[in-house]
Amino acid sequence: MTARIGVVTFPGSLDDRDTQRAIRVAGAEPVALWHKDKDLKQVDAVVLCGGFSYGDYLRAGAIARFSPVMDSVIDQAKAGLPVLGICNGFQILTEAHLLPGGMLGNDHLHFICRDQKLRVENADTAWTTDYTAGQEIHIPLKNMDGRYVADQRTLDELEAEGRVAFRYVDFNPNGSLNDIAGITNAAGNVVGLMPHPEHAVEPLIGTGRTDGLPFFTSILKKLVNA
Repeated sequence: MTARIGVVTFPGSLDDRDTQRAIRVAGAEPVALWHKDKDLKQVDAVVLCGGFSYGDYLRAGAIARFSPVMDSVIDQAKAGLPVLGICNGFQILTEAHLLPGGMLGNDHLHFICRDQKLRVENADTAWTTDYTAGQEIHIPLKNMDGRYVADQRTLDELEAEGRVAFRYVDFNPNGSLNDIAGITNAAGNVVGLMPHPEHAVEPLIGTGRTDGLPFFTSILKKLVNA
């Protein structure tokens, strides 16, 4: 049976189609989910894609967190459903308290768009098993509110528990504390990151590499072997 991975579209989402394509390239079936619907259509995993949900009014992700679909995403994520938040999706996950900390405006106060080198710090989550710890990859990055922040106790817990999933290498593009590019929850089923792996799954787009594809093959293998 083909794994079914839902992709949520909010008003202002930009990368839902790219994310669906990445899922298809990996060999799974993408399922379109609408922000007003609580029905997740019995998907096996969910991706909250990038963009500017609700125009990023109030704070990035602050309004999307209260969309009807998020009630179901929150409940099922707490029950073990794999959830990946990319860029705006990461912001939504912090607003929904599925991941700790929060996102602020880039420290240089400008939108940034670049190919970004990352180091894989945790290759044991539902979304990262096709990587190896310490592996360096290149993933496109594009954001205005990408600066990850948290209090010192939360940072210490993330570091001590190995829950920093990805870290910026060579250049911190937004001032994120501890060079954090992505984190995971304690169970490893919820992952958020600022760069866009869906833009690096085919050699003719994005970085010209396929460094983002393992996100989607990782979850596919986990679902097939579950």
